[in-house]
Amino acid sequence: MSLRYAMLGLLSERPASGYDLMKRFETSLTNVWPATQSQVYGELGKLAKAGLLEVAAEGPRGRKEYAITEEGLAELRHWLTEAPRERMRRSEAMLRVFFLNILTPLEAVTYLSTEAERAAGRHAGLKELEAAVDWGDDPLSVNGRLALEYGLRFTAMYEEWARWAAEQVQEKSKRGNGTTGDAN
Repeated sequence: MSLRYAMLGLLSERPASGYDLMKRFETSLTNVWPATQSQVYGELGKLAKAGLLEVAAEGPRGRKEYAITEEGLAELRHWLTEAPRERMRRSEAMLRVFFLNILTPLEAVTYLSTEAERAAGRHAGLKELEAAVDWGDDPLSVNGRLALEYGLRFTAMYEEWARWAAEQVQEKSKRGNGTTGDAN
């Protein structure tokens, strides 16, 4: 459902073709809400059929440029201000943590250390993105920086937590009363 609002939000700035939207996704939203080409084009059709977008221009080879309608802007504003927010409560990584006792201490520490390294890699990637983007004062740049900062803080926190958790498992294993190691 949020792909719909991501697309409406991108089109609220200026009209775009499906190709243009894919480029905007790649340079702005891919780290928070990735989308494939087939998803974008499929959603464009749905949004146009619902009257939330209109074809603003047509070009060669069937290229269509879409613009948000007043109804689309009203739908976006409603979603931003009034619609209940979906909170994702599922985390496969945390589900695995609940069952670390199935692993040996070494396997559990390896899992947590790998999680820390993945977070560090994502953090480094976001830092590279931050340096590579030509930030402006336009709304997508300003809000994109806010979202990027969230990603930077989250990945730093997750890496720190995973390293701490690995240390906890190691300490408990050394004391002989650890929660891991039931499987030897």
